[in-house]
Amino acid sequence: MSLAGVIICAVSVGVFKLAALGVDPFQSLMSGLDATIPIEFGTLYVIVNAILLIFSLVADRHNIGIATFINLFLLGYITQFTYDMLQKIFPAPSMVFRVICLIIGIVVICFGSALYMTADLGVSTYDAVAIVISGKWKIGRFKYVRICTDLVCVITGCILFVAAGNPIGKIPTIAGIGTIITAFFMGPLIELFNEKVARPMLKKDEKD
Repeated sequence: MSLAGVIICAVSVGVFKLAALGVDPFQSLMSGLDATIPIEFGTLYVIVNAILLIFSLVADRHNIGIATFINLFLLGYITQFTYDMLQKIFPAPSMVFRVICLIIGIVVICFGSALYMTADLGVSTYDAVAIVISGKWKIGRFKYVRICTDLVCVITGCILFVAAGNPIGKIPTIAGIGTIITAFFMGPLIELFNEKVARPMLKKDEKD
């Protein structure tokens, strides 16, 4: 469940990027950093997550596991590979196709997140932030804390993106309608998949 969840999330981010209607909130932050810092995306992803990993190790080590390191070292590169491959297959996607990609990306990333979070073998360093705040520090429910952390990522990513010299008109590519939808609904959707799919799947496996 952990490995499948991470891979599913990585592929879904590539689908998000093809839609060009805004990526998920954390990827908005990463896009802003990517536009500002001249480092290969996969490598930059590892560096940022290593910083967040330090936070998790200090705040609550329970969230760190094999899935954390799979996410840390593979997600950025799988995302880039998926996006590059999809660009070759669909070099000029229509708006209808992009909207379909957006919907698929949102549903798939929430499903993947639910899988590896419920497996309890560690979560991504970014997911751990909301879990620590809501679970360890008892500051609000997970879905509301996640909305707040997502909004911080989106705002920061947009500021960095524009500061790097990109025109404001290009902001929708990293913080568009897809980003708004995920910022407000990703937390609740992950919780829904946790309750309806991931937890029942884990319980069934334990019984078997």
